[in-house]
Amino acid sequence: MKILLSFFLIQSLFLYSQQYSWSTLAAPPATTGRYDDIFFLNENLGWAARGGAGRIYKTTDAGSTWVQLALPNPTNEYYRNIEFLNENIGFLGTLNDSFYKTTDGGTTWQKVLNISPAPPAICGLDAVGSSTIYGCGAYFSPAYIIKSTDSGITWQYIDLSAYATALVEILFIDENTGFVSGNDSNGAVILKTTNGGASWTKIYSGVIANEYVWKMQILPGSGNTKMFCSIESVAPNPGKLLKTSDGGATWQTKVFPDVDVQAVGFITENKGWMGGHNTGFYETNDGGTTWTNLGIGGSLNRIFFINSTSAFASGHSIYKMITINLSTTETNGFADELKVEIFPNPVKNQLNLKVDFVHSDHIIVGLYDGSGKFLGNILQDDVHKAGKKTYTLDFPYPSGVYYLNIHSNIGRMSKIVIKE
Repeated sequence: MKILLSFFLIQSLFLYSQQYSWSTLAAPPATTGRYDDIFFLNENLGWAARGGAGRIYKTTDAGSTWVQLALPNPTNEYYRNIEFLNENIGFLGTLNDSFYKTTDGGTTWQKVLNISPAPPAICGLDAVGSSTIYGCGAYFSPAYIIKSTDSGITWQYIDLSAYATALVEILFIDENTGFVSGNDSNGAVILKTTNGGASWTKIYSGVIANEYVWKMQILPGSGNTKMFCSIESVAPNPGKLLKTSDGGATWQTKVFPDVDVQAVGFITENKGWMGGHNTGFYETNDGGTTWTNLGIGGSLNRIFFINSTSAFASGHSIYKMITINLSTTETNGFADELKVEIFPNPVKNQLNLKVDFVHSDHIIVGLYDGSGKFLGNILQDDVHKAGKKTYTLDFPYPSGVYYLNIHSNIGRMSKIVIKE
């Protein structure tokens, strides 16, 4: 299970004396897309999933070397997440109507076909115990989870549209108690279940439309009471760290430097790291009140702790946390964006968007006024192949300044539009 594997409470006594640093691994190679997910069973054995033009890599020596595995499908799929129950049985989620299982450590993959209705995407996965696996989706809607208690032989589909519009991340403490996050019509949400997903309670509800709770972490050794989450926002609103110290009864937010923040990982209640589509590692030593740019990494999506001295992260490259005081002068910043042209701008009554898709994708375009008020989604499309596509949209709004928030598999960006 993410974040909770192999942590021992006694180790927390030594955390404040440790010096932590992040370094970029030489392999697997950096990518023009990003590595959306990384998962380790122990300090040596792990897998990484690259997003666009998907690739899968495996390491057996703590990330020193990586082997590219055969693809389950030769088509251009976007791999969102990867998770293993044990060294043989694992799962690969995509954003392209495909969900895969392996029983040989990733050497071969088989498409999972016995989920009804078939999920259009798996945005989050979490293995818990010896045979239970949960998944959730989709960031572009609808909201649902999938569940298997027999190592992926049979599956249950649970509709959560009564609680949320879109789901991104899922995190379980044990087979019955867990959380799922995303958004609803009002903003970012976190839901909790104590009966394996049969019923849910909304424990966090945001008030800024189209924000997401993107990633969640439970601080090891906290008795499951301390949780850290990233809130991906839309300009001009800031991205945020969301945290609780009482199991979700009350919540506190801290402003983060990147609007499109996604990755989050804390090693104590004060020391942690976050990053997003347009940033690498930012570090805090005061629980998120202040942040320092370490100048390492880019396009971060996942920070994965194995124990109190070992962690990995995925983004433009794969990154490893080490506990000796190395220099952090390395710079590998990267911002992966769609190529989007808006014309005319200023706009009169119609707005044209020309988008250069680098692979199959999904796109959602939200419209905000100059104060950041959400006016609605003006475009949503499933894109099945690479290439340029032009959209012509009516723009019947008063004169003024507007923001377009463009959300795709690659990430999010905001563009200013002037209405004459």
